[in-house]
Amino acid sequence: MPRVVEPSDVVVKVRVAAICGSDLHPYLGREAGLDRGTVMGHEFLGDVVEVGSAVERFVVGDRVVAPFTTSCGECWFCVRGLTARCEHGQLFGWVQDGQGLHGGQAEFVRVPFADGTLVGAPAGAADEEALLAGDVLSTGFYCAQMGAIEPEHVVAVIGAGPVGICATIAARQQAQRVFTFDLVPERRALAESYGATALDPTDEAAMQQVRDATQGRGVDVVLECVGSERATASSFSMVRAGGTIAAAGVHCEPHFAFSPGDAYDKNLTYRAGRCPARAMMDLTMPLVAGGQHDLGALFSHRMSFEEAPRGYEMFARREQGCTKVLLVP
Repeated sequence: MPRVVEPSDVVVKVRVAAICGSDLHPYLGREAGLDRGTVMGHEFLGDVVEVGSAVERFVVGDRVVAPFTTSCGECWFCVRGLTARCEHGQLFGWVQDGQGLHGGQAEFVRVPFADGTLVGAPAGAADEEALLAGDVLSTGFYCAQMGAIEPEHVVAVIGAGPVGICATIAARQQAQRVFTFDLVPERRALAESYGATALDPTDEAAMQQVRDATQGRGVDVVLECVGSERATASSFSMVRAGGTIAAAGVHCEPHFAFSPGDAYDKNLTYRAGRCPARAMMDLTMPLVAGGQHDLGALFSHRMSFEEAPRGYEMFARREQGCTKVLLVP
């Protein structure tokens, strides 16, 4: 049972948590180092039940959402909006060699730097929709922001998982046309429901559609939302000369799928990095409050905490059209 440790802490009683695609990296062994017994998860929403003496913005009973990292709100990086690189920040759900922060896939979670980290959930917004602003919605919109999309652009989104769908929503607000690629039919159908032209990347006829839409040049911007060598290679092959690849996918492979010379010869702009989710929530939480998008549709499965092991298995294997799992204590 977590307790307030520092005066800036709060303790949150979790209402809903989610399994994120990046949770699969340690689950599948692509990332190593977690201490046994670490509480997983960095997507959660709940109610404040205990408040440290220095906390000013929150009181017991507030419904709040956390981004996936803590942020002090006062350091050089936080002041400039790069909250994911806070000098004092920690990732929820990562404890290594006894150091770190337990995550939100639990009944209660301690939140350091509460004033700089947490955001109040909008009144009337469903728990699961407000939850998304803490990670996948903000990450998708940040990916589109890195792409510097202009109104005449044709955009390709690689991956129609939750982040890819959110990137699709953002790109649809800015671009002339958006193609979203995924191997899974259910995910392509979801992308279509949000206004994209959804295509199978293994279908040559689909790739011809992209070439026809761009007079053979390739797309202006690729939003890479998978985080794999294959996704990077597809992005590189699809982007036009002078275009931009914006990568929000978490990569674990040791090398790029293209060489420095390849990038030079294509006049490529490549941008990547962890989303400053707390800063982005100032943009995305009002979208949740406005209710313009049926964000709850991103959750294909809702499960109890006791069913979480099965939820991880389904999500990892993409069984039963699984796009995202909501966990309820």
